[in-house]
Amino acid sequence: MPGDRLTDEDRRHIAAGLAEGLGYTEIGRRLGRPASTIMREVTRNGGPGAYGAQRAQEDTERRARRHRQARSPAPPIGDSSHGRDPQAVQNLTESFAALLEQQGMPRMAAKVLACLYVTDAGTLTAADLVERLRVSPASISQTVAFLEQQGLLKRERTPGGRRERYVVDDGLWVRSTFAAVQMNDVLATASQRAVEILGATTPAGARFGVAAEFLDLVGTTLRQVMEQWQKDHPDLNDRPRA
Repeated sequence: MPGDRLTDEDRRHIAAGLAEGLGYTEIGRRLGRPASTIMREVTRNGGPGAYGAQRAQEDTERRARRHRQARSPAPPIGDSSHGRDPQAVQNLTESFAALLEQQGMPRMAAKVLACLYVTDAGTLTAADLVERLRVSPASISQTVAFLEQQGLLKRERTPGGRRERYVVDDGLWVRSTFAAVQMNDVLATASQRAVEILGATTPAGARFGVAAEFLDLVGTTLRQVMEQWQKDHPDLNDRPRA
């Protein structure tokens, strides 16, 4: 079938067709394949003058094995300290990352943050994250920059070394909430400005008025919560890290 992969027998027919001097279109017609499929197959395996059915089959199988190995799932890398089950820790990490993603966080950012958050130390290097997530160093670098911009992690130098490590601490959610309050204030101000422009008595103006009132209440409430939290937990404010 046109959508199926080429078989060893198909490759023998292609080699025979090339030996007869047939073009890609005619070979494809005889095999019930698009000419583009035949052209890619021949080009990938030495070209018209060097194509061999057996070698093409072996090379294709070898490429397929490399592809499967490259895409093999990462083994569980869970924390086994304190008698923990490594697989359970791995499952927790994945489920927590999925939850963060459902809340709107980019997938890779959610995975990096979850990996950091489940560690006792709250720190990992770029190499640690590459190993755990099976992604490129460039992906980690871009994701860390995003999380740092959001105030969700910090960078530190490893003691006595030049490598950076990425850190989450107990103040993560406080900083995240503070960032949400700032965005809430921006939306509240924009909504109030819209009321002034559209007119408070118009349907559109009234809609923005309701939004401004609600956002103002949310901002006030969140500030009170944060102030109370910081008052009750002074030891968590900028706690030094070993």
